Amino acid sequence: MAQGTGKDKLLHLLFRYGTLGFIAFIIVLFSIVNEYFFTFNNITGILQSISIVTLVAIGVTFTLIVNGFDMSVGSIVSLASVVSASIMVWFEQSVWLAVLVPIVIGGLIGLCNAFLVVKVRIPDLLATLAALYIVKGIHLVYTKGYSITSNMVMPDQTTALGVISPTFLKIGQGTIANIPISVIIMIAAVVLVYIFLHYTRYGRLLYAVGGNQEAARLSGIPVDRYRVSAYLLSGLFCGLAGVLMTARIGTGQVDGGAPLLMDAVAAAFVGYSVLGAGKPNVGGTFVGTVLIGVLLNALTMLNLPYYAHDIVKGTVLIFALSATYYQMRHRFR
Repeated sequence: MAQGTGKDKLLHLLFRYGTLGFIAFIIVLFSIVNEYFFTFNNITGILQSISIVTLVAIGVTFTLIVNGFDMSVGSIVSLASVVSASIMVWFEQSVWLAVLVPIVIGGLIGLCNAFLVVKVRIPDLLATLAALYIVKGIHLVYTKGYSITSNMVMPDQTTALGVISPTFLKIGQGTIANIPISVIIMIAAVVLVYIFLHYTRYGRLLYAVGGNQEAARLSGIPVDRYRVSAYLLSGLFCGLAGVLMTARIGTGQVDGGAPLLMDAVAAAFVGYSVLGAGKPNVGGTFVGTVLIGVLLNALTMLNLPYYAHDIVKGTVLIFALSATYYQMRHRFR
């Protein structure tokens, strides 16, 4: 009996601290192997590389909190990216519009997802999978399959007169005190969402809805309203991620958001096991994106081909799902 108890304690410690310990191990190992790994420039580079996927993963986390799921996040990022660029390049409008309009569009798509899931009661995986293809089709029709760049040659062979504003590009490429602005935006988002979820009544009620919808409804909580808000917030964060993507790479990238879905999902599920949380949480999600960023950076330093990165991402996702299953199984034993 004592042996079984000891095994359970060991597994509990592994799932509680394993992710943080593994990140520390990778950092120490590659700091020894490569003197440039644990440097300010490389660390900020890693954080900058995960800034976009972290915003997407926060969106996924909101839907997981209310026991939902959003598969359309990558397509929303792609649409937001091309809309942001087109506002400046095609329509020669201001930076403010290039920032705000894509975020609003992301929010509207989130509301459409919420309508399908909450009101029409289509299962979330099916509804958001359909939304993924619809949104993908919209941004491909909108751009005719072309990425949007400054003074680009249009499909009718005319030249677009607008450019992606240097002020706008500073959002993704600029620095403040040698810290990339995109990293500052990411950290601010993580901190603010953490405070919102853990120190406000609204955030606590989101968790209550996700924990037991029927009990929450009997307690007088407007369950549908909170579920709708989760999908709305997911869309808003994906819209912001699309803006940041355009600002970072300097183009409106067609399908640029497609690879982010798996990364964001893996990061969000890693969050279940960080410090034994056993539930979606933004702190754990951030640790998940850091884990992926550190691993991919280490593989790059080893000169492994980029297509090997998907193997690592898939492995992280398996680990995250296994850890989540373990947590949930032992919670309800």
